[in-house]
Amino acid sequence: MQGGEPREIEGQAGAEAKRPLFGASADELRAWVVGCGHKAYRVKQVLQWAFHRRARSFGDMTDVPLDLRKKLDAEWTLFATELAFRGVADDGAEKLLLRCRDGRNIECVLMGDAESTRRTVCISTQVGCGMGCVFCASGLKGVERNLTSAEIFDQVLQAQSLLPPGESVTHIVVMGMGESLANLDNLLVALDRVCSPADGLGMSQRRVTVSTVGLPEKIRKLAAQDRQYHLAVSLHAPTEALRDELVPVNEKIGLAAVLEAADDYFRITGRQVTYEYVMLGGVNDRREHARALGKLLKGRKSHVNLIPYNPVAGLPFRRPEPEDVRRFVSDVESYGVSVTIRRTRGRSIDAACGQLRRRFEDQDQARGEPEPVAIGGPS
Repeated sequence: MQGGEPREIEGQAGAEAKRPLFGASADELRAWVVGCGHKAYRVKQVLQWAFHRRARSFGDMTDVPLDLRKKLDAEWTLFATELAFRGVADDGAEKLLLRCRDGRNIECVLMGDAESTRRTVCISTQVGCGMGCVFCASGLKGVERNLTSAEIFDQVLQAQSLLPPGESVTHIVVMGMGESLANLDNLLVALDRVCSPADGLGMSQRRVTVSTVGLPEKIRKLAAQDRQYHLAVSLHAPTEALRDELVPVNEKIGLAAVLEAADDYFRITGRQVTYEYVMLGGVNDRREHARALGKLLKGRKSHVNLIPYNPVAGLPFRRPEPEDVRRFVSDVESYGVSVTIRRTRGRSIDAACGQLRRRFEDQDQARGEPEPVAIGGPS
């Protein structure tokens, strides 16, 4: 992990009294700009600076009139969060710890691909998580609140601003902290802005994946939105008993109800459903689990994404052995189900959901400090 010495982040004095720029719609911004005595097209210039020219402040927007820049700086903030920490792993993955204006911390991860122009950001939807998955760091302290649409969108903007000229965020996976569908309304507002060709990044909806532990009513609500997002269901177990143990919320929902809702999603949208399966060594990675998973998904238009566990300090789970992973893949595929193994990224920077936030907050509590100090980017 790389990082600079602790320092205060510049340009944040009085930011709490200002409104995040992307907490407003483009139409609201145009009305505000016109009210300030400027032409509405100036909003397009501001958005161009924010999305494509990597502006970190309104002062950077040199072709925007100085008077308008001053008014923007007096009433708005370009970002809804502060970049509190940026860690860069040996494989190039970047973990960002972002501080919200109420002092709470959230995480996102930026992942590149050396062999292509693909740049993926993994974003969060809540502070913490209320689903209680026993192996996950995100939910160890429960859920504190939903993120606003501006805070969700801001993770994409923060990641975009760190990319070099000529590169852009190309894919989004909503797989960070929190249960995505528990904050569906705010998530949809943020994603609609990201995918807007006129007032956002213009990203294709087909390059967005929304992950859920499996909330049937919300899955169907998402399906009815006439979007083209991919759906990823965090399954983690092929039987009711084991899923009740690993994903406690399953006791109230039931595996069958989750699968029925996922089938409805495919029927309504035509989008193949991915089933995420975190492999825990000695817990859910045995041959009987693979065969049960194969039987469960046989005949469904689906795909399995196996995720070897990223260990969390204080939790009793371990990564599966490579041979167990290979055998698991073979057994599931024997039922005609397609399988991939997710490549582990960012282990050296606590890139799994909730790990970095937990480490910083535990350190601060030990020092008697209420919040993490801001840390600069990679040295």
